[in-house]
Amino acid sequence: MAGLTLVVMAGGLGSRYGGLKQIDPVGPSGETILEYSVYDARRAGFTEVVIVLAPGLVEPFRAGVGQRLERGGPVRYASQELGPLPAGFQVPAGRRKPWGTAHAVLAAKNLIDAPFAIITADDYYGPTAFGAMARWLSRSKPPEGPSYADGFDKLNHLCMVGYRVEQTLTDHGAVARGVCEVGDDGFLRWITERTRIEPTPGGARYLGDDGQTWARLSAGTLVSMSLWGFTPGFLTLVEQGFPDFLAAGLAVDPLGCEYLLPTVVEAALQAGQADVIVLPTSERWYGVTYQADKPGVVQALAAKHATGQYPTPLWGD
Repeated sequence: MAGLTLVVMAGGLGSRYGGLKQIDPVGPSGETILEYSVYDARRAGFTEVVIVLAPGLVEPFRAGVGQRLERGGPVRYASQELGPLPAGFQVPAGRRKPWGTAHAVLAAKNLIDAPFAIITADDYYGPTAFGAMARWLSRSKPPEGPSYADGFDKLNHLCMVGYRVEQTLTDHGAVARGVCEVGDDGFLRWITERTRIEPTPGGARYLGDDGQTWARLSAGTLVSMSLWGFTPGFLTLVEQGFPDFLAAGLAVDPLGCEYLLPTVVEAALQAGQADVIVLPTSERWYGVTYQADKPGVVQALAAKHATGQYPTPLWGD
């Protein structure tokens, strides 16, 4: 499977975790979570890796984690700058927050010329998830289904990996997840962003829009962990939507508004400009949303090394 690109969004601030969790060592030889994702993606058939970083972090990152990543294959870097913005817009005075995940994709636009997957740097996705994504992106003919009656080469046939919600929770606080509504045909109908999901003895629950009422999520409910698959043409939709986002967002929250990838996908779904096939996985998510999560992640990855799933060290001596 040649010609697939992995785009890694590594520009987050890590505010809940209390530091730059993208470069926090969790493996037995000091590996970061990001390194496991790149390792698994390369084994699945991804041949190019693009890392999107905050301004000023490209060279420091490359001098550390980047050098290890480059042992396994080529890595390119993009800086997610606040500006320049499209004509007619200026960066608000005092704005420090990045423009969001969809804008991170735009920062890498000139480095993408093949089908690509997008992940975040601080989530462990698992090898079978990358395998499913690579197989889908590498298809030369359409899967069966009415949505593909017009062929597989349209711009916006998309995919995402869906995780069972109970496999994505932490015991140390609430998490934000995109709860997926999936049709019987396997296509995504919509995503509802839930910013506070937590485990309980009776299963997962989320805080409703009123900020007071809790509701249950059934075991097996699929959620997004931001493992998306796109064709290069989808970048056109992201770029076209950015000025509209700025016009609306700057009027309401100039210092904090974010152009988010799920919002772009949702808008494309509602407008009939795209469809999204959901690839379910039974992989267990690991991440360091909170500092208290780290020991559990370290233990889980050590066990995977011990069973031979990963070599020690990950990239060789």
